[in-house]
Amino acid sequence: MNVDEEVKRYDGAATLERAETPPSSWYTHPLLAKLEERSVFSNNWIIVGRAEQVHKEGQYFTVEIAGEPIVVVMSDELRAFYNVCRHHASAVMVGEGSASALHCPYHGWTYNLDGSLRSTPQFKGAEAFKIDDYGLKSIRVEIASGFVFVCLDETAADLPTYLGEFTKELDECDMSGLEFYHRTVYELECNWKVFVDNYLDGGYHVPILHKALNSAIDYRGYKLRMGDRYVTQFCEMSNDVASNETRRGAMANYIWLYPNAMFNFYDDILDINIVLPISETRCQVIFEFYFAPGKFDDDFKQQSILVSDEIQAEDQMICLSVQKGLQSKAYDVGRLSPEKEAGEHLFHRLLHRDLVNAVAES
Repeated sequence: MNVDEEVKRYDGAATLERAETPPSSWYTHPLLAKLEERSVFSNNWIIVGRAEQVHKEGQYFTVEIAGEPIVVVMSDELRAFYNVCRHHASAVMVGEGSASALHCPYHGWTYNLDGSLRSTPQFKGAEAFKIDDYGLKSIRVEIASGFVFVCLDETAADLPTYLGEFTKELDECDMSGLEFYHRTVYELECNWKVFVDNYLDGGYHVPILHKALNSAIDYRGYKLRMGDRYVTQFCEMSNDVASNETRRGAMANYIWLYPNAMFNFYDDILDINIVLPISETRCQVIFEFYFAPGKFDDDFKQQSILVSDEIQAEDQMICLSVQKGLQSKAYDVGRLSPEKEAGEHLFHRLLHRDLVNAVAES
């Protein structure tokens, strides 16, 4: 397959009324997945966690973005590094927690929280070796609206410039006082973009696939608000109290930030979905649940998570079906509903822009 040709097959200039979906190869071929890795996930600011995970000195957590292992740690300031020991490339830290130093479990090389190399056991006699030259390699990291972002591209715009009006979109939902409650991690047998496409179809699938969710929201009033790199889908909540036992408030807001972050916000309740590619046909979806402190008991929270799990099971079923269809010789490209799927159109155009730039640089 010629990657350049497959990227160019998508018409990024087509209006929504004329637009086709990206070719199925974008969802099925490993060469496209590698191109996304070095463009989409390496060149954009990516959410990796919440500020409260690293608000005290020594707190850290680890993630992987674009195949790169990363550790985020609070030192004298928030820092992020490639989680790769400068000795023999082992991961230095695992999971999350708190530590006074970053200690490699392989040969015991130890790094200060600022990434500088502190000690190298049994390393006497090494010539032309300067300890100051072997600190951990740093990564750009910033916080916005309580979320930790990293960017692997040293030349990209700073985070406030990158986010633009998106910060105001999040701040208007006032998520700052919510507390983390629970995390669930799924692995789906589909390309990560299938999950995002499903999220961004303007509620098109909700009345058909999600009967319970459809009864909790007023689907007839489902609207979209578009930004440069985000989409907010919103509608009023249903007046049916019985169907709203785990969702409160007057409005439901579903906010997507390119490329892979989704925020589902109801009054005093938030769940976040982060989708990460594993391969061209598999992805990981991280769900995190947040609640306003003191407003909900554990029974309510557990029931809220159960409802989310049921919706996710329905989405997982359809995403698997779509992935199988994308791999069929019967399917190449599809079309978008001008009434509903403007969010997908934005997603595809942003993807196309990143892929075109990556091809041009290769």
